[in-house]
Amino acid sequence: MSAELDRLAGELTEVIDSVAAVFGAPADRTVDGELDCDPTRPGHLLCWQYGVRLEHPGEPERRLAEVVLPTLTQRGWESHDRSTPRELITRFSRDGADFTVHVARSSHAVAIIGSTRPVPA
Repeated sequence: MSAELDRLAGELTEVIDSVAAVFGAPADRTVDGELDCDPTRPGHLLCWQYGVRLEHPGEPERRLAEVVLPTLTQRGWESHDRSTPRELITRFSRDGADFTVHVARSSHAVAIIGSTRPVPA
């Protein structure tokens, strides 16, 4: 892995882990690895993908709205509401990186997944 991708992966992992910690429950890692980002030219652009899942978080809707959203906005992340009737979904993006927080409306489980911006392989 390149030094740039390693740095970006560390930043993404740190922000997703800090968001997961706001929900209070232990997070299970769902994805953590390098991804080929250009299907038309395999092996030329890579990004890092990282995700976690929390089965029994405390008050996820309130924590997303009152803690996560204002904190990340202060840190320069743009947010976009992508909610559906089944899920509360907020997408965050900054400097080509993005991640999405999904809160299931029925079970209140939380999934957070994102990727870095692509870098040359």
